[in-house]
Amino acid sequence: MRAGPPVDAAELLDPGPWRHRYVTANGCRFHVAEAGPDDGSAPLVLLLHGFPQSWRAWRHQLVALSEAGYRAAAMDLRGSGASDKPPRGYDTATLAADAAGVVRALGAQRAVLVGSGWGAWAAWASPALQPATTAAVASLGEPHPLLVLREPWRVLTASAARHLGRVQVPAFPEWAVRDGSMVEQVLREWGAPGWADEAVVAEHAAALRVPFAAHAALECYRWVARSRVRADGHAFARAVSRPAQVPVLTVQGALDGAVQPGTARRSAAWAGAGYRWAEVPGAGHFLGEEAPQTTSELLLDWLSGTAPL
Repeated sequence: MRAGPPVDAAELLDPGPWRHRYVTANGCRFHVAEAGPDDGSAPLVLLLHGFPQSWRAWRHQLVALSEAGYRAAAMDLRGSGASDKPPRGYDTATLAADAAGVVRALGAQRAVLVGSGWGAWAAWASPALQPATTAAVASLGEPHPLLVLREPWRVLTASAARHLGRVQVPAFPEWAVRDGSMVEQVLREWGAPGWADEAVVAEHAAALRVPFAAHAALECYRWVARSRVRADGHAFARAVSRPAQVPVLTVQGALDGAVQPGTARRSAAWAGAGYRWAEVPGAGHFLGEEAPQTTSELLLDWLSGTAPL
């Protein structure tokens, strides 16, 4: 693919039944798309995207959750979309601190964290690292981080393993993100067959042509590889080794092309007593986008017992 022109982050602020706002948290400015009541009368559900996504990955859930009475907020993670893109801070502990800061900046004391990809890693880490702001955790398509760190050969598909290795070198992976080739490969290999058509690929690729977004998006993967031999990685692993003391939901697509089928279910060892698991037939790794109605229904059913209105 040939890289398109740089994209202004303002072009990503699609109009819809949500409010766009910026909040300052953990030393950065974050873009948040929010729907539902903001007067403190409803539980906050914070939606955290993965690669190669932005807040747009949660458009369907923003509508479904707000219509059900929840306050839903989809943030652009550090380095993504219309949020700040600092040169550092792409370790999972910092992403969890970012999410906790956004919860407070939105005027809430606690929130249910729903994550996909790196957003799910931040959500998984939050009960241990940010317990004061974490009411519950839902992970879509991602097993507990320790499963990936300890047994990558049993957890990741060949496609995901190649991607993790490929991005460790400098410069070239950024070019592959900016020209859209890596975005297309990830969407089509990890999603269900036929889901990532030209329009889907073009939308996601454009969001990663915002200046500095490509580099920031890859730094999370680089941290995972480096952390295995660094003190901060060992500290992170120790912190998240304790079972979460909040309700946890894991959902995985039956056709997930990034994580081996059924692997997310093995996260029960770190999920404590309030654990639920679900599988979505016919869907791949990007559940909120590939199976929006089923994903929203699963979340709402779980939330009804976890964060009742």
